[in-house]
Amino acid sequence: MTLNAPAQQQRLNSTPPTIRVAVLIERQRQPNAWEDWRFRITEVILDDGGFGSQVRTLRDDGQTAIFLHPGLPLSLYSDEGEGYYLNLSSGSPVWFVMWRTADADPSRAWPEFVTLSYNEAGRLLDAQERVDNVSLPAELCQWLQAYTDEHYRPEPKKRRRPVSFQPPDQR
Repeated sequence: MTLNAPAQQQRLNSTPPTIRVAVLIERQRQPNAWEDWRFRITEVILDDGGFGSQVRTLRDDGQTAIFLHPGLPLSLYSDEGEGYYLNLSSGSPVWFVMWRTADADPSRAWPEFVTLSYNEAGRLLDAQERVDNVSLPAELCQWLQAYTDEHYRPEPKKRRRPVSFQPPDQR
């Protein structure tokens, strides 16, 4: 899709709605004979700045640890409308969290990116990134729904001609 000059300028000048979130990651030591460490995203919560800016260990009993990663930005973009719509229409909307582990220290993991777009999460998965999802709270579903209603218009469905009505060279 090509944007005309005024539309491109408007996108460059407009600031997308952005919130800050904190991600909780659980780490388990040797959950089975084949893994030294297992990580999972346990929760994504709104971050009003009260968590600070540094990663914090909330609990570590030697077997299971929970880490808080504050200050991750989440922005909504009008060209991701279809991805937001697909997330909302799934029946149980979610946060999508892309996270990584350290090669030098496999006991460390951290979130890199948080999105609400189903399409964006799919692109990350296609790029072989780790993406987990966590349920989205109802009040944020309403916020996302309002943004999607304002910025997304599904393309009208085009009727396809049955193959029997198409010329032989176009079948």
